Amino acid sequence: MIKKLFYIVTILVNLLIINTANAKFDIKARTAILQDYSSGEILFEKDADSEIYPASMTKIMTSIIAFDLIEKGDLSLDDKFMVSENAWRLSQSGYSSMFIMVNDEVSVENLLKGIIIASGNDACVALAEGIAGSEEQFAMLMTLKAKEIGMVNTNFSNSSGINDPDNYSTVRDILIMSRYLIENYPTYYEYYKDKEFTWDRTGGDPITQGNRNPLLYKKMGADGIKTGYLAVERYSLASSVKKKNRRLIGVGSGFKTKSDRSRESAKLLNWGMNNFDLIEITKKNIPIADLDVWLGYKKKVKTYVNQDIYKTIPKARKRYIKTIIEYNGPIEAPIKKNDIVGTMKVFYKDELLNEYKVLAFEDVKKVNIFSRLIKSINYLIWGDV
Repeated sequence: MIKKLFYIVTILVNLLIINTANAKFDIKARTAILQDYSSGEILFEKDADSEIYPASMTKIMTSIIAFDLIEKGDLSLDDKFMVSENAWRLSQSGYSSMFIMVNDEVSVENLLKGIIIASGNDACVALAEGIAGSEEQFAMLMTLKAKEIGMVNTNFSNSSGINDPDNYSTVRDILIMSRYLIENYPTYYEYYKDKEFTWDRTGGDPITQGNRNPLLYKKMGADGIKTGYLAVERYSLASSVKKKNRRLIGVGSGFKTKSDRSRESAKLLNWGMNNFDLIEITKKNIPIADLDVWLGYKKKVKTYVNQDIYKTIPKARKRYIKTIIEYNGPIEAPIKKNDIVGTMKVFYKDELLNEYKVLAFEDVKKVNIFSRLIKSINYLIWGDV
């Protein structure tokens, strides 16, 4: 016997018009994308799979490799790497630099700050050589990590993003990388919102450099992540804002000017915040409904889903969404915690949008033979489970 338990009945939403909203909005970038972090839904995209040169957005992956090793215990923020002449030369070539000197011993933490805040290409090479022995070997680690996390259209050939036709990506892949950073390394992501970094350099006065992300200086909730510039690509920015419990991540590339990059990136993020709401359907590991049990010591079993479920909805055009739990019930005991006992289905009108596994939140033991006999008689006479 199939039973359907109506769990959440009236949540105002219309998920089907997001693409329609896209058609009325644009920014002055060659390629761009915007995602609601919690729901994972793409709110806007513009040629998001076109190839780009990621420039200094490459440095996001450079930091991810380091953070990954730190989390595994294979690297420490206090470890020090000696600066090679190869790394130092980048500080003398007109590139953005931390201004480290040959034979300096620099801590991993300072190199990371020099990469993230000052966008130092010299710091990238010093970190890459210290971790992998050479920048070429480090770039291989970067590309492997990119493939691992789903960046299918990306290849890294260096650690800093300096111009190289073999160092390429897409804004969709940069979004995937940015989201991975925020989700997996929240403590270290804090570096990305620091507005300045002072390096007490050898043989000279300390140098203080400001963070190059222009959105950090606007009152809009921006907390990262990385700018980029190459003459062949023009200006780019991966950015994120967080207001209350909601986060958006945007990536744009091919802005013609610095001011375009700042203004249009802010426009994209503000548009997402102002035109959409984030709706919580349910949270993971929280009981959501009690389902009927047959021949158990309990008449009901508590259930849950093992993931947070959010939907992003346009503010201006809302409709009803219906969420039901469908199960074959009553469910016969014994039931073990985490057994799959049903399916949560999310509908827009009569169209199925998503399905999620419903799991038992608790064990339910089977009653003894005598109790089973009584329950069976009751069920045959009264339909009582």
